[in-house]
Amino acid sequence: MAQTTNTQKNIVVIGGGFAGLQFVQHINTSEFSVLLIDKLNHHQFQPLFYQVATSQLEPSSISFPFRKIFQYKKNVQIRMAEVLEVDPAAKTVITDIGNFEYDFLVIASGCKTNFYGNDEVKKNALTLKTIYDAITIRNKILENFETVLSVPENEKESLLNIVIAGAGPTGIELAGSFAEIKKNILPKDYPGIDFTRLNIILIEGSKFPLNSMSTTAQTASRKYLDQLGVKLLTEVFVKNYNGEEVLLSNGQIIKTKNLIWTAGVTGNIIKGLASEIITRGRFNVNRVNLVNGYSNIYAIGDIALMQTPKYPSGHPQVANVAINQAKNLAANFSAMLKEKPLNAFEYSDLGSMATIGKHKAVVDFPFIRLKGHLAWFIWMSLHLMLILSVKNKLIIFINWSWNYFTKDTSLRLILKKNN
Repeated sequence: MAQTTNTQKNIVVIGGGFAGLQFVQHINTSEFSVLLIDKLNHHQFQPLFYQVATSQLEPSSISFPFRKIFQYKKNVQIRMAEVLEVDPAAKTVITDIGNFEYDFLVIASGCKTNFYGNDEVKKNALTLKTIYDAITIRNKILENFETVLSVPENEKESLLNIVIAGAGPTGIELAGSFAEIKKNILPKDYPGIDFTRLNIILIEGSKFPLNSMSTTAQTASRKYLDQLGVKLLTEVFVKNYNGEEVLLSNGQIIKTKNLIWTAGVTGNIIKGLASEIITRGRFNVNRVNLVNGYSNIYAIGDIALMQTPKYPSGHPQVANVAINQAKNLAANFSAMLKEKPLNAFEYSDLGSMATIGKHKAVVDFPFIRLKGHLAWFIWMSLHLMLILSVKNKLIIFINWSWNYFTKDTSLRLILKKNN
């Protein structure tokens, strides 16, 4: 059980993603004691997972240990544990390492992959929601290229088809990155493979890629994908996948051992709260992120569904919303202690962006739409700014610079247990 050494109110935070991390960074720990619970011992920079999956960055470049982040912040405890349930009546979080009492609970458990009830796809597809997932994809794809060199001709097709379900930012960034290493790197590593036979197939259920972005972004991204040789299939979705063949909704069958699922997310719901306050896999909250029906439980980030006049269906599940909700809630905790009015959360959409490859990116700002070279440099600059440590910023910048000038990386390691 978490213990405090003074009369401070105790806040338990579940999840160390963008929302949980920012809340703990901004809460005044001279006023509150904080316990952060996460299954991992580090924060993961999710926007660059695809670069780990495609051998452009090492996992350590975008992973940040919590104990390092908070080593100089007093009254912050960290426990590496899996949350099993919350008991609101007892004000207790139940985990696999014990129970932790709270005065206030902040749920920032984020999202997981949504397979829309298709258990066979869930069983056989690759996902990209964690660093471990990214390493798994890297291992699988590289191992397949090794296998291609020694298998009979009739077994090569399924190894040389990389299918990505979902043409949102993650999907198109993965597809573009695979297309670039297909052109610039893999033929040098594997001269015995005919990479004209390597197909990168991107499947999207709607009419355009980047369905939530502007028409400019959709049109440009389709053009860039075409230039890179990515096969984009729109207005069709994956109906099933058995590990060997993808069945599409139009009846088409694609042989592949590589289906990467980026087609949707759903909230990591914590057991123990009333089911009626859950909508579309998210906890319903008011304008200060207080979970409906509770006086001391809050939810922030992807797991929170806040309906406002500007966002009647809830805010987009993006990092900027999570970060700003966390900062607002941290400030409101101090205001509560001083019995001052609380600030209602209002989200100002600063825009969205995606990169498809070198000099190929799209940026939607509220006041302008950009594509191409300038959008690509903006994408890189803003992502570097969000990286937590100066050391990691420098490592990533050096990697990107090396890749830019040499069109090569040295990170194509297959990491596996040696039996």
